[in-house]
Amino acid sequence: MPKKVLRRLAFCGSLVGVLLFSTILVTGQQEAVDTAVRIDDGMVSGIMTDGIRSYKGIPFAAPPTGDLRWTPPQPVHPWTSTRSGAEVGPACPQLPRPPNSISNDPCEPQSEDCLYLNVWTGAAAGEQRPVMVWYHGGGWRRGSATNLSPTGAPLTKKGVVTVTVNYRMGPLGYLAHPELTAESPHHASGNYGFLDQIAALGWVQKNIEAFGGDPSQVTIIGQSAGSWTISMLMASPLAKGLFHRAIGQSGGRFGPQPFLTEDHGGIASGEAVGKAFVKAAGVDSIDALRALPVDTLLRVPDFRTEEIVDGWALPKEVRTIFAERTHNDVPILVGSTANESSSSDLPTTLKAYRERVESQYGNFIKAFDEVYPVKTESDIKKAVRDVAGQARFNLQMRRWARLTTAAGRSKAFLYYFSYVPPHPRRDDLGAFHTAEIPYMFNDLSQKTWTYQEYDHRLADLMSSYWVNFARTGDPNGTGLPEWSPYDLENEPYMEFGDEVVSRHHLLKPSLDFLERFQRSSALN
Repeated sequence: MPKKVLRRLAFCGSLVGVLLFSTILVTGQQEAVDTAVRIDDGMVSGIMTDGIRSYKGIPFAAPPTGDLRWTPPQPVHPWTSTRSGAEVGPACPQLPRPPNSISNDPCEPQSEDCLYLNVWTGAAAGEQRPVMVWYHGGGWRRGSATNLSPTGAPLTKKGVVTVTVNYRMGPLGYLAHPELTAESPHHASGNYGFLDQIAALGWVQKNIEAFGGDPSQVTIIGQSAGSWTISMLMASPLAKGLFHRAIGQSGGRFGPQPFLTEDHGGIASGEAVGKAFVKAAGVDSIDALRALPVDTLLRVPDFRTEEIVDGWALPKEVRTIFAERTHNDVPILVGSTANESSSSDLPTTLKAYRERVESQYGNFIKAFDEVYPVKTESDIKKAVRDVAGQARFNLQMRRWARLTTAAGRSKAFLYYFSYVPPHPRRDDLGAFHTAEIPYMFNDLSQKTWTYQEYDHRLADLMSSYWVNFARTGDPNGTGLPEWSPYDLENEPYMEFGDEVVSRHHLLKPSLDFLERFQRSSALN
């Protein structure tokens, strides 16, 4: 029997489950309904609030513990009783955020058994709504599926099914080592967190119809490290056919990347980093490392949490795969914020500043000074932060839009978020890294900031663009300012600032300079 027919039969069976397992609870002004649906591995119950059903803490792979530490994600163990979807699953173990972090929200609980996802849906029986799958940021070292996006309900109310995903991070997610490579039938190691992210998309393809979602309309979306993930999913042959549109917010892997077994472009190989990690942990084998408590692993210093060009999940560098036009070519919506860097590593005098930039930019120093002018010590902070944020984030997103447009098959839409939210440190941080997340999720209840009427209008507008894009591959819709697709001549982008307006040639003098400098550095 065809798989689609089987999925529809399973969906019909889930409706019976709803009738058999539903229980109505009334608490204050909220009405919550426990429901149940059948997915591949068993029954899962959810909570209904304001017309949206949430199913939290659903396992999409077996616990990656014991002998499964540092293996690709394995199939879920089926369950027989109805599993509660009332609580999110544990986050991957991680060190606390630095004290000066913009977000110090704790990721609790934590456990090495962390491969869980969450679903929000308002779909009626038989519907097939577009699906948006969210990957959180945190440098692949911190965060969780619900850390900066605690609920997908407001976005879901606009007509999509929302999924948020946990994955392995830090040394649990990105340790490469010759012994691990030898264990692999693909002769690859180091991308376990990335493989988790791919496995979550496989789960969506198998199960999302049970929640009223359409497996042929899946949009992947992420911010920061989650956006790195989106660029890698577009490059990976293992993700082919698992998604149909992509949204990247402040992060793309379009520069040099480490290779598995060889040093490359001055970057140590993944296996070399892994061998140094094992030695620093005080053991001499992967078996011994698997026996160590997770807290010990987290406190081994100087581990490089980074993806690996392993010849399997990532056969070549992302930039090469895009340049060769062999990537998973889908429509994209990508962008960044105006103040991506909040670095506090600032020279305190003009002399110290000049020494730093002249050492870094060498023969390019005259051109650097033209686009990042510093005349007094009060100019230093802005220049240092601008160049750091633009080099790491703004340039990467423009590069992504250019590569997609040059391929000539799928549309790209570029944005720039310059609005300064009412954050307690707004005067210092501006439109900071992660500032757009509450707005695109249409969820200003995440923070106890003093939001004004315009904040709510902006959140409604941004989330509408995002949902339209998930629905059609084009963010435009009735009543919204026209957003032109990117082209290489006019370079249009949408600015979300104190007004929402279409502009051209994003940060052109600065980004053109950084492009030339990075290209020259790569050649030398």
